Amino acid sequence: MDLFVSQLMNGIERGVIYASLALALVLIFKTTGILNFAQGEMALFSTYVTWWLTEQGLAVWLAIVTSVVLSFLGGAAIERVVMRPVEQSSPLVIVIVTIGLFLAFNSLAQVVFGVEAEVIPRAYPNERWDVAGVNLKMDTVVLVGILALECVLLWLLLQRTKVGLALRAVASNPESSRLAGVSVGSMLMLGWGLAAALGALAGSLVVPITTALNPASMQEILVFAFAAAALGGFDSPLGAVVGGLVVGVANALTIQYVDALDGIELLVPFGLILAVLLFRPAGLFGKVHVERV
Repeated sequence: MDLFVSQLMNGIERGVIYASLALALVLIFKTTGILNFAQGEMALFSTYVTWWLTEQGLAVWLAIVTSVVLSFLGGAAIERVVMRPVEQSSPLVIVIVTIGLFLAFNSLAQVVFGVEAEVIPRAYPNERWDVAGVNLKMDTVVLVGILALECVLLWLLLQRTKVGLALRAVASNPESSRLAGVSVGSMLMLGWGLAAALGALAGSLVVPITTALNPASMQEILVFAFAAAALGGFDSPLGAVVGGLVVGVANALTIQYVDALDGIELLVPFGLILAVLLFRPAGLFGKVHVERV
């Protein structure tokens, strides 16, 4: 029983990691209607920026905040320079552009920062506590707390502010939004900027507790994040969180209890994506849109 609880806690920690990046995927989809395949590599580049700033002597938390701000500006610039010229193109063209961004950011990170593995200092002490026989880590507490704060702030933004209403209106119907006086371009830039900022925060907190920073650090996490977003629904922030936790726990239990070949845990995200596409394409919490033709 202790082993099961221990793996459950490990799964929750991993699930929060997947949910953090899934939240960025959901945010950009909910506000712009685009599925950004480059989200993980954008977060990777931002994490390298955090590492570089700490190498220049900046305190870790200050480096993270600076990286988040720069990422917000960078995400807005990407929308303006790269995505806006193709926003009226077919979905296939937009997918190809985001895949191109994936390759570009990965290559740029290697050119600018090198290919050697780097170590990012932690932003908080690496402590553990024994709670009723369960090993509780500071990593889990911090990540859960930050994810909860992100969810509350996003909910307030999207549901309780005029800016959030404009963001949702633009994602739903940009033409009508223009007629209503909404600055569609500004809202799209804001959506990309917020998603990039969330990705930067997730990468800067996640990489130090999972692996050394290298050009492939975010790729596996991105796969699991896509599975989490697909499971919960790409238009539901709550679904991203629940999906991330489900994927993380399922992954941890699979590694512990399924005696099979190495890499068996990758069947979890791909299996979940397949199941969702077959039985509930909108996801567990996603909205089913019905259009009249």
